[in-house]
Amino acid sequence: MRRKKGAALEFEASVGGGIPIIKSLREGLVANRIDAMYGILNGTCNYILTKMERGELAFDAVLKEAQAAGFAEAEPSLDIDGWDTAHKATLLASLAYGFPVPMKSLHVEGIRGLATDEIRYAAELGYRIKLLAIVKHTAEGVGVRVHPTLLPREHMLASVDGVFNAVLVSGDVVGDTLYYGRGAGRLPTASAVLADIADVAARLVRGEKTGVPVISAEHEALPLVPMANVESRYYLRLSLLDKPNVLARVATILGNHEISIASVIQKEQRRDGYVPVIVLTHSSTEKNFAAALEEIDGLDVVGAPTVRLRIEDFE
Repeated sequence: MRRKKGAALEFEASVGGGIPIIKSLREGLVANRIDAMYGILNGTCNYILTKMERGELAFDAVLKEAQAAGFAEAEPSLDIDGWDTAHKATLLASLAYGFPVPMKSLHVEGIRGLATDEIRYAAELGYRIKLLAIVKHTAEGVGVRVHPTLLPREHMLASVDGVFNAVLVSGDVVGDTLYYGRGAGRLPTASAVLADIADVAARLVRGEKTGVPVISAEHEALPLVPMANVESRYYLRLSLLDKPNVLARVATILGNHEISIASVIQKEQRRDGYVPVIVLTHSSTEKNFAAALEEIDGLDVVGAPTVRLRIEDFE
């Protein structure tokens, strides 16, 4: 319809509020092949994670506080289950690579029910947890996913707190560029909308009907990388019986699935005889890791389902 009518379609406020990320992708970074994008794109989730960390508060309590403060909807599923971030991630990926990225191709996890234990243990290990949209262009194709992610505390994205958003874009020519600001609210949104109106008005004065194409018809669709093929490092919190050779059994299963352990931390024993064991792994495919985790959780020495989070080292 846009092409038929020769109309402009502007939507800067749809991702990142007042952050000019769409204009940057459509205009400022056109000389680059986009190698990767990492986005904190939902202020509600980022606010909840920040408050959980600073106050050592449970997820449900912080969610209620966010709703009372107007930072979360009365029905928050779209935000806390990761779908708002996923919608924005597909838009950014489609703009970066020139073809529509379908929602069904995404792996999406939210922060619902994330335990304060993970926030605390991640901090002890030098990480912070963020709900991250990850878009990567590899030899295999384009992968787009959304999930809670451990980020090194010293990384610039790890410092993004509260309702703020940020997008890190890595181009083959420019390198890393960071876009940071308020991701929602009346004034940031108004800033983005008025910028679009100004662009349209300027084109009308020049006698132009349309601006930069939303998605170029000349771009061929790239293969979409299935989540099973994605490689990542992992954080595990296991609940294991405090007995000899138990950890060895877990390590054997990981090894059988070609997953090596980077570090292990064992916490104090609980009254039920189980002990929290934190394991960080080296890189593995999602397929191998899922198979290993299913086998581990089937052991008679495991007292609760294992918590698994992914780690992004930005290497």
